[in-house]
Amino acid sequence: MCVGGGGSCSSKMATSALNLKIVGKCSTSRARAADMTLPHSVVQTPIFMPVGTQGTLKGIIPEQLEALDCRIMLANTYHLGNRPGEQVLKAGGGLHKFMNWPRSLLTDSGGFQMVSLSKLTEITEEGVNFESPYDGSKCMLTPERSIEIQQAIGADIMMQLDDVVDSTCKDEDRFEEARHRTVRWLDRCIEAHTRPDKQNLFPIVQGGLDEGKRKDCADQLTKRNVPGFAIGGLSGGEDKSTFCRIVKVSAENLPDDKPRYVMGVGHQVDIIACVALGSDMFDCVFPTRTARFGSALVFEYPGELQLKKSKFKMDFRPIDENCDCSTCQNYTRAYLHTVVTKEPSACHLVSIHNVAHQLRLMKRARDAIIEDKFPQFVAKFMLDLYPDKKYPDWAQQAFQGVGISLEE
Repeated sequence: MCVGGGGSCSSKMATSALNLKIVGKCSTSRARAADMTLPHSVVQTPIFMPVGTQGTLKGIIPEQLEALDCRIMLANTYHLGNRPGEQVLKAGGGLHKFMNWPRSLLTDSGGFQMVSLSKLTEITEEGVNFESPYDGSKCMLTPERSIEIQQAIGADIMMQLDDVVDSTCKDEDRFEEARHRTVRWLDRCIEAHTRPDKQNLFPIVQGGLDEGKRKDCADQLTKRNVPGFAIGGLSGGEDKSTFCRIVKVSAENLPDDKPRYVMGVGHQVDIIACVALGSDMFDCVFPTRTARFGSALVFEYPGELQLKKSKFKMDFRPIDENCDCSTCQNYTRAYLHTVVTKEPSACHLVSIHNVAHQLRLMKRARDAIIEDKFPQFVAKFMLDLYPDKKYPDWAQQAFQGVGISLEE
């Protein structure tokens, strides 16, 4: 990636390539269900989006993801900008064609790499100067350059380049600087965005763990004519109670008629809490990453099966008897116990199930919202995971904060 030029500020954007139709609302909490129409698919929310950083999910090919009825997945601007690079993506007809994925894509702007690759970055008002983890070369990612790469990728939803600070940082001045810079960088992204009728640009609410900063940042971002919003700068090590508090206040200060995306959330209790707090979209590498360690996700206690444990050696049941994914239809826990952490095929098989699990979780939540039975769904969901009713305090507080009792 090369240095991008500066751009003038603008708060104007043409008609968007996104339509959000609310199809259900919980009468108790802030949960809602919607149909989000994008250029490449209609996405039913709430939705979990699996992450294919380099244009591929580890262990799953696009045809298999489509067979699971996944409507949208993620890719990463920073990594794709380095490899294969903008020129290859353009020549290949964009990432959809390049990776043979006919449905929707969302691309992270590269902002998260300010934290994940912090030892290799230098942040200025111009942008972020990275030292490439591939060959050590220097590359400047500016708001304009981020949009340029994302337009070459052809993502249905592009994220603005934001100034991301680790949520556990103790420097309050750094959070203050970051939230204001995020707004300035949004204006530069809007100015650089030349395809608003084909690609959507989402800004990202920053402000650390301070409710006032979050409210102010959301207020500034909502003055811009954009089709949706993200809540960023979380899932970085802050305690769960604080995480939920910041998600709640951020979501409350975003418009009802536009999607809300909480970035980097993948554990099932965290997702359902965020749905209750009014959020629609979630992503994380967790389902495929934990699969590589032989961990299969389930709805009952303890929430994950560590398949490498000896107790599964003679267990000839599928991971989940109610799951219709190809892994559960064709393979037993005993077989998976034999191959997990030893054979590449095990990563593939468990990853398919884990992604299917997350998508089923979202469908169950959506159906409950549409039927206006979401509080009952939450109570059963939590009881299945915690049959002794020793619920995490943070989860109880989050649900109670929007009127949901786990004793339903």
